[in-house]
Amino acid sequence: MPLTPSVALRPLRSGELAQDWPADSEFDDFGPRDAHLGPPCRLDGDGHLGVVADGRLVGTMSWTWVGWGPNEASRCPMIGIWLRADARGAGVGTQAQRDLVDLLFRHTATNRVQAHTDVTNGAEQRALAKAGFTAEGVVRGGQWRNGSWHDGRLYSILRSEWRADRAAAG
Repeated sequence: MPLTPSVALRPLRSGELAQDWPADSEFDDFGPRDAHLGPPCRLDGDGHLGVVADGRLVGTMSWTWVGWGPNEASRCPMIGIWLRADARGAGVGTQAQRDLVDLLFRHTATNRVQAHTDVTNGAEQRALAKAGFTAEGVVRGGQWRNGSWHDGRLYSILRSEWRADRAAAG
């Protein structure tokens, strides 16, 4: 894969990535996963999109809406990413996360997009920072993975920050 791959998000087609992918990172072992069955995809509900790098499907971006208060306006998407091992380290994850943030802010009324990663997952923390996210703090014992509870780091980007980044980019 070239140093700066072309990255795009697209709906998954029926059966894509349905095979059982081995956990190739200590951060992948969540147990059995549901097969991605493809369309339809709605940004205002939980969903997922395929990550394509240089024309090849290399992973998925997903989001789940979570609430910070009792009203609908207090909801925001928590995004996540999974990439095949051979697609990591070339900026694919950073660009895919930027692209999903852009879609969510352009097509929903949310004020916040957030992400969570293991406190020891330095690669994802760097990708989130490059994508414009701010580290907010540690979520203690918030993630069950590989038979035990793990601490995580919570990240977010606000609509005002996204707008400022877009304006600065021209």
